Amino acid sequence: MKAVVVSSGSRANIDVVEKELRPLEAGEALVDMEYCGVCHTDLHVAAGDFGKVDGRVLGHEGIGIVSETAPDVTSVKKGDRVSIAWLHEACGRCEYCTTGRETFCRSVKNSGYSVDGGMAEQCIVQADFAVKVPEGLDPAQASSITCAGITTYKAIKVAGVQPGEWIVIYGCGGLGNLAVQYAKHVFNAKVAAVDLNDEKLALAKESGADMIINPETDGGAHHLLQEQVGGAHAAVVTAVSKAAFNSAVDAVRACGKVIAVGLPSETMDLSIPRLVLDGIEVIGSLVGTRRDLEEAFAFGADGKVVPVVQMRPLDEVQDVFEEMAQGKIQGRMVLSFQ
Repeated sequence: MKAVVVSSGSRANIDVVEKELRPLEAGEALVDMEYCGVCHTDLHVAAGDFGKVDGRVLGHEGIGIVSETAPDVTSVKKGDRVSIAWLHEACGRCEYCTTGRETFCRSVKNSGYSVDGGMAEQCIVQADFAVKVPEGLDPAQASSITCAGITTYKAIKVAGVQPGEWIVIYGCGGLGNLAVQYAKHVFNAKVAAVDLNDEKLALAKESGADMIINPETDGGAHHLLQEQVGGAHAAVVTAVSKAAFNSAVDAVRACGKVIAVGLPSETMDLSIPRLVLDGIEVIGSLVGTRRDLEEAFAFGADGKVVPVVQMRPLDEVQDVFEEMAQGKIQGRMVLSFQ
């Protein structure tokens, strides 16, 4: 089968190779891949930012059809359409797994990083962690929800924003656009979208944003939000930018929450008196659980959230990685194995 693997020194640090799969083991299923989205995390993995994993098959935004299962598998069957998500497997026994926080399991395995992922013609999954895609949800769009969708949906859940309250989304790319949609159409919040790219802001406006802000032309988002709405009740930062995190802390009102999603390499600045005297909470939100993905899929199937995707053939994958690194992509880029 063809697979996209980490290859240090190759163009975009990836290559397309021929690879053979091992036989299935207990609890596993074989999935014939239909689509796999490209996430900014894939760029980090390929670059070795989380550690060198040369030869690893990338991809954690995969959608495909189960073609075979191990004899002991009962959670999925041949013909089911399922996801290959960042959460490949968790132990199921630790304090995090047993309290609905399985993404923080200390023994977690992640698709496309610690185990081979879905950026290939076939993929082996832990059957109990392969979430079924509901009828009525386009599989190419489902690929985006598998990571970008669940990540932003969970972040907004963590933010606890109530209907009519203001939430500001920093970064309006593949994650941010979905964050705008979930915040507006699922949580019924008032949404401010912040980005340096006017095209992405225009798309955010079309997707439901009540206010769009380009800090380069409109001024600091935190100043505008404090002046016009008294500060946001919550902020979700998907941007890979220290400046965005710092602005978010200043953009929320007293008792506001800042939800960290993006992974810049820098450290953010925090005024301790501001945090203490205004009761500001800064919280990291890591992707989402299987239950979160089921919910995120359901809202997609209902048409409340419509991922903006562009399909590309596998042989253009290096172009896609370079375009993503340069910030040229609108919405989400999806590799097609059809």
